[in-house]
Amino acid sequence: MSEHSRQTIRLDKWLWHARFFKSRSLAAGVVTAGKVRVDGTPVSKPSRSVGEGDVLTFVQADATKVVRILACGERRGPAPEAQKLYEDMSPPVERRPYNPGGDRKGRPTKKQRRDIMTHRGLDRSIDLE
Repeated sequence: MSEHSRQTIRLDKWLWHARFFKSRSLAAGVVTAGKVRVDGTPVSKPSRSVGEGDVLTFVQADATKVVRILACGERRGPAPEAQKLYEDMSPPVERRPYNPGGDRKGRPTKKQRRDIMTHRGLDRSIDLE
């Protein structure tokens, strides 16, 4: 190959090589659904050729991923090898502060339960008739 020719690879295959999707068919499904953009243009064909310098935008696990392709890759290798295929340009994700108890207030007291029953219009006494 000459210096100016660009090495390309199928979009679904690259997404699988870079370990964004567990299988190539999952990657192809996302591309077919039109959920991937290459350089800002929506793509719906998994066979679309991509190469070094292209910017991909897609949603994965409720987060928008923006990545620049650095290399095409020869195989689907281990994670450290896959991370060398792209540069992550995604916006930082806001993390919620850790709150193990949540917003729980606890069980209502007996007085609070009586007030709830009265508020709902249920009488505390039981009619036996």
